[in-house]
Amino acid sequence: MSQRILVIGAGFAGMWSALASARLLDQVGRTDVEITLVAPEPELHVRPRLYEQNPLGMKAPLQEIFKAVGVQFVQGKVQNIDVARQEVNVIGVGADTSHHTIRYDRLVLAAGSRLFCPPIAGLKEHAFNVDQIADAAVLETHLHSLAERPASVARNTVVVAGAGFTGIETAAEMPARLREVLGADEAVTVIMVERNAEVGPDLGPGPRPVIIEALTELGVTWKLGSGVAAVDATGVTLENGERIDAGTVIWTAGARASELTQQIPAERDNFGRLHVDRNLKVKGLDGVFATGDCAYAATDDDGNYAKMSCQHAMNLGRSAGHNVAADLLGEPSIPYSQPKYVTCLDLGPWGAVYTEGWEREVKLVGAEAKALKTKINTEWIYPPSADRAEALALADPRRIVVA
Repeated sequence: MSQRILVIGAGFAGMWSALASARLLDQVGRTDVEITLVAPEPELHVRPRLYEQNPLGMKAPLQEIFKAVGVQFVQGKVQNIDVARQEVNVIGVGADTSHHTIRYDRLVLAAGSRLFCPPIAGLKEHAFNVDQIADAAVLETHLHSLAERPASVARNTVVVAGAGFTGIETAAEMPARLREVLGADEAVTVIMVERNAEVGPDLGPGPRPVIIEALTELGVTWKLGSGVAAVDATGVTLENGERIDAGTVIWTAGARASELTQQIPAERDNFGRLHVDRNLKVKGLDGVFATGDCAYAATDDDGNYAKMSCQHAMNLGRSAGHNVAADLLGEPSIPYSQPKYVTCLDLGPWGAVYTEGWEREVKLVGAEAKALKTKINTEWIYPPSADRAEALALADPRRIVVA
């Protein structure tokens, strides 16, 4: 009877986990182990690009790649994980209302993350976001509908809640997108709201002068030191009592690991990520690995931990996939290590800023950095072709994709 490696999730980490497991099975000539991946759709959603236009086009098919390397795809959504029984319960998606159980010998939880929405009055009812493709598509439809509304300051105003990575990239795009809809000469207002005292609080002081310069030239402004207290159909109220009338409010403030991590009886961090060892095995559990945004994983021996980012998810996936198969087969593991850290922040029509190291030393700015960002977003993060040899070669956990 064959054994099964079960991967939950078809994001960057899940896709590369499945391919890396297939790579090791191919190398050792094992055909008695089945790799099964469960996800709602056989496609990679390119979430790092959802602040851009045309979010419905930000997906890449995976079925042919999976067929080429021998990964079985199961369409559905995991509802329950039973670690003791080594099985998961899967429910259908869309019109499919079926329920079935999948047993596993080894599990890789790569279910990603979701936007964190605190209990702020009116947030879910009135705010937009760019967390998932469907969400970003709703925002795009809304932006195009603004042209049908009577001209007003509120109609022409966008509030972006959160001045972190996603908030900055989203805000930098908004002036041009609004003018494309409302007219090139229309006066538009884009305001970022951030509870912290600085723009880009998590990005540190290194790139901040570049970010400030770019946003200022783009016409983006910000209000610091007070978060959003309430959202309604006509704008936001800040915690300090200030009112901003706005026809569009976009929430970008933070993410949390998939709720499925709550079903794993193990330690989690403040973002819901499971504590894992250097092989990405969940600490205290046999046969369960976590990766991508579900894993609180050390990137090096200097105290740095992976961010909830595509940059780390791709290699976390390769490492988890290799090591879960190695654990099952008794083959040598390859501990996850990704000591080089880079940041490439899109700043809309102005350009971009590229930094290296955890201190984020600026290396490229403007058009030069934008060219790199475009290459990252349109080439480097996309899946390989459905060529078996190429896909398996690219799944090597020692392959680190950085600039």
